[in-house]
Amino acid sequence: MTKAINNYDKTKISMAHVFLQYDQATMIHKYSLEHDSGWLYITFINRIYRINRKTGNVQWSDHNFETVYESDYNETMTIYDVLCYSKDRCHLSHEFVNINSLSSVRTGNLSPNRGFFQNTADFFNGKTVELRNACIALSGKELEKGDVAFKLNLFPFLPIIIRFLEADDEFPASLQILADRNTLDYMHYETLMFALTHLFSRLKEEMRIEKR
Repeated sequence: MTKAINNYDKTKISMAHVFLQYDQATMIHKYSLEHDSGWLYITFINRIYRINRKTGNVQWSDHNFETVYESDYNETMTIYDVLCYSKDRCHLSHEFVNINSLSSVRTGNLSPNRGFFQNTADFFNGKTVELRNACIALSGKELEKGDVAFKLNLFPFLPIIIRFLEADDEFPASLQILADRNTLDYMHYETLMFALTHLFSRLKEEMRIEKR
């Protein structure tokens, strides 16, 4: 029986066609991408992805593509957005700001009061050793201020800071995300949600590996 295609898969297929309409030489030059005749290569959260230059299909591997996996919706949409829609002269400001200040849409997905961030903070609560080791596994650079604080690379050219505070008698666990002020020159505001969702997924994955 043929597997039904859900809306996420339909969107990925549609965006693959959109990707193919953009100039790949521009992408290669802008981000100094490794490439060959069949693929473009890009590192996203410490993992190498490749984009098929003829189909737009996105895959990842942890072992030089000996074993290949299909990228999921959050991964795929983030990579497409950065490669296709980033501004021509995008560059870092080297000034980090709270992600909620990146947009005037205070009720958007990245509002700190939404359950997404609190649920993630609650998951990390009581697991600071595992979280720290997960950040190290993702090649993060440890920072001060916070029970666990690291600068991590979404992409080699685009860093992000996570700062986690354990719950105490007065306050619940909290998770603060800081991004470069120019992050939206690289991706849409909505896409940052996809990127962060995948970042948290990767951290939880590394924490599960650590627990084993």
